[in-house]
Amino acid sequence: MIYPSGRAVRAAAAGAIPAFLIALALPSVWYLGLLWICALLAFLAVDAAAGRGRASLNATLTAPPQVGVGGRFTLHIAAGLGAKLRRLQARVGHDQRVQPVAGTGGALPANGGTLDLEFEAIRRGIASFDRLWLRWQGPFGLVWNQVILPVDRKVAVLPNVTSARDEAITLLQRSALADGHAQKRAGQGREFEALKDYQPGMGRRMIDWKRSARHGKLLAREFRIEENNNIVLAIDSGRLMCEPVDGVPKVDRAVTAALLSAFIALKGGDLVSLFSFDARPRVSSGAVRGSPSFTMIQKRAAEIDYSTEETNFTLALTTLSARLDRRSLVIVFTDFVDPISAELMLRTVGRLTERHLVLFMLMKDVELETLSDMAPAAPEDVARSVTAGDLLKQRQVVIGRLRLLGAHVIEADHQRLGPALVERYIQLKEENLL
Repeated sequence: MIYPSGRAVRAAAAGAIPAFLIALALPSVWYLGLLWICALLAFLAVDAAAGRGRASLNATLTAPPQVGVGGRFTLHIAAGLGAKLRRLQARVGHDQRVQPVAGTGGALPANGGTLDLEFEAIRRGIASFDRLWLRWQGPFGLVWNQVILPVDRKVAVLPNVTSARDEAITLLQRSALADGHAQKRAGQGREFEALKDYQPGMGRRMIDWKRSARHGKLLAREFRIEENNNIVLAIDSGRLMCEPVDGVPKVDRAVTAALLSAFIALKGGDLVSLFSFDARPRVSSGAVRGSPSFTMIQKRAAEIDYSTEETNFTLALTTLSARLDRRSLVIVFTDFVDPISAELMLRTVGRLTERHLVLFMLMKDVELETLSDMAPAAPEDVARSVTAGDLLKQRQVVIGRLRLLGAHVIEADHQRLGPALVERYIQLKEENLL
């Protein structure tokens, strides 16, 4: 694309006004204005032809591969026209997951340096920079040469798990699961660890009567909690889960809680996999093990996008069940409104609980609870409160049916979703239910 610069417009205006005045005063030399216009057009053509250099144009964008929500990063733009040292101006196109701090473009240094643009990550997901505008002037400065280059630079905007890591370490220390290994507790777990002298307070079932008779003293069996369990974090990213709670979408809160539990499970030696779905399955990470794998889980969590589609539980949970070749703990982060909309989910869950341990993580509906408990000040408030209370009762009906099917259900406050999940996970391991 080629268009005149401000200098060319000013030159045209500066020449057109005198030419018009001369033509009015001396009609016989009217052609002077035409000559001026032709000369200007010739200069524009020469400047445009001399300024073209797209064949030698090269440009690169560099950015960090990932950044946390709320964090800032720098995008570096390097561009040049080969041996032709011309000053370039650049601007980038980006999506709504990032916002510029001081602008999306500027002039590149004349010595061939880079243009540094600072951005702030404001929304979880895969942020993309898809276009790069470059423009430069011709030798006379009369025209701009502009080109739009398609680029594909992506930055993974990850949930900020700094506080989650600290909280996970605190929960690990509290439950005595230090350094990623289960504490050896007498009477818990199924893997035999060792024999030790019986101490007052131990359960009688821990006593090994045969070996006690052989050694002439009471000996107790010591077990350890099993590791290598399969944990599946299934996150619903459908329409209901994209509604905000206290200014943050439910799916973002679910992702943060899932990452917290993944960190705990990987530290504890279990296998962890991430699975997301809406109208169809979206993200499937596969099972990984070990603390270093948490980075991969975190990156795959950034791929869980927001959706406006209704959740298809039948397709999602059936697909997930077909991929599981061993008994697993399936943690489902989801939401529902009434028994009618949850009917298909209930049918699928019944088949899933026959083989696997299923745990549903639900966030309390703060809005409905507030409306239900609000003191009425007008007739409309009474109708609103009754409707909210009825919806809460229907929600409890679905929760009751889930528990009858053998699924575990946690309905926690949105700020306590992660810790509540971790506490139940540790409890399930200690009770040997995995």
